[in-house]
Amino acid sequence: MTALRLATIARTAAGAATGCVLLLTAACTTATGTAKPFAGQTVEVAGSWTASEQANFERVLREFGKQTGARVRYTPGGSDLDVLLSSRIGGGKPPDIAMIPQPGVLARYAATGAAKPITGQAAQAVRAHFSPQWQRLGSVDGRLYGVYFKAANKSIIWYRTEAFTAAGVQPPRTLDELTVVSQTLVDSGTAAMTVPGADGWPLTDWFENVYLQLAGADRYDMLAAHQLPWTDPTVVETLRAMGRYWASPRFLQGSWNGALQTTFTRSVADVFGPKPGSAMLYEADFVTTEIDKLGLYRVGGGARYFAWPSVDGTGEAVVAGGDAAVAFTDRPATMALIAYLATPEAAAIMATRGGFLSVNQDLDTAVYPDATTRALAETLLHAPTLRYDLSDMTPRTFGGGNGASMWRILQSYLAAPQTDPAVVAARLEDAATKAYGVL
Repeated sequence: MTALRLATIARTAAGAATGCVLLLTAACTTATGTAKPFAGQTVEVAGSWTASEQANFERVLREFGKQTGARVRYTPGGSDLDVLLSSRIGGGKPPDIAMIPQPGVLARYAATGAAKPITGQAAQAVRAHFSPQWQRLGSVDGRLYGVYFKAANKSIIWYRTEAFTAAGVQPPRTLDELTVVSQTLVDSGTAAMTVPGADGWPLTDWFENVYLQLAGADRYDMLAAHQLPWTDPTVVETLRAMGRYWASPRFLQGSWNGALQTTFTRSVADVFGPKPGSAMLYEADFVTTEIDKLGLYRVGGGARYFAWPSVDGTGEAVVAGGDAAVAFTDRPATMALIAYLATPEAAAIMATRGGFLSVNQDLDTAVYPDATTRALAETLLHAPTLRYDLSDMTPRTFGGGNGASMWRILQSYLAAPQTDPAVVAARLEDAATKAYGVL
């Protein structure tokens, strides 16, 4: 966003307080002589980002402050942001904005009135730069509450090219081909796949990708809303496909017991570290950050990805995640920052530094630092079938929070993949019924 455009939005929001009128000029002088409409005001943004993600996001916030005079403070919320938000809201001191990754959590805060609708120029900015699908994902009962500043492509499998070359295999296109490739890798002397079962959430991502391919988008939506029971045959068949792969001899590094001890960070090192033990890892685009930290394989070179394999020739379908900027106060400065986060200029600040994808339609994908990231972002924008992470759309106790029921049930299934999938489905349905019943 140009300084002119941001100044216009800021003055529109702050005009009543500053006495400024809306002028198409680059500055608006207040009674105190400052050209910054929010000078002296503090805006707090809470999120779960740390390390390089936090540093890059703070660059975005500093640019907003530079143009408006506001001081923007970022508060890290740890691995479970919802705990911080609940405490702050309960104490009557919510942050102005929170970066919320779960639509289910957003819906709960909207229902209680804690989250504030995005209105005015902020809403116009969202509608101008985001597709109707992403606007719907940020809406509750038809009202806009969130803008998806950061997105994730969760339908990709990473592989070490030297392992594929040694085994003489190519990236598979279907689940059947994935099984063949995995067996060939095992025969060549390396485990096929690392699964970070200790964290739980990657297992929900496995389910979502197989389910979207096998059952289709309509049933996916119904299951997310619990309009379809988790005992439905499509769920059972999805679990059966997962269990069949997990139980295959030597497919998983360390077998299923080893997978249960493997964290997400460890799993990246197991494939791209100094002593790799397996050839593939399923997880989202943010794997690139961990690969870069290890410094041994270049993303797009020794570390590449292929799309999640289809089922019986189904078309390309993508599961997405993201972080939505949600307002918890309706101050003019809050809405001006929401408007800024909806612009391609704000997204570009993070996109140029890597480890970030945007679904802002007007962001020039040339700003991404490499061809791999650019391709991942374009897939999010143009996938013929795209659905949001199913577990994140469910109640927090079922799928959208640390230690959620879906996480624990799938971890138990990973520990014993020969279990009858109908039994696992019944456990999921029981947990879902309880979770949806207390909404």
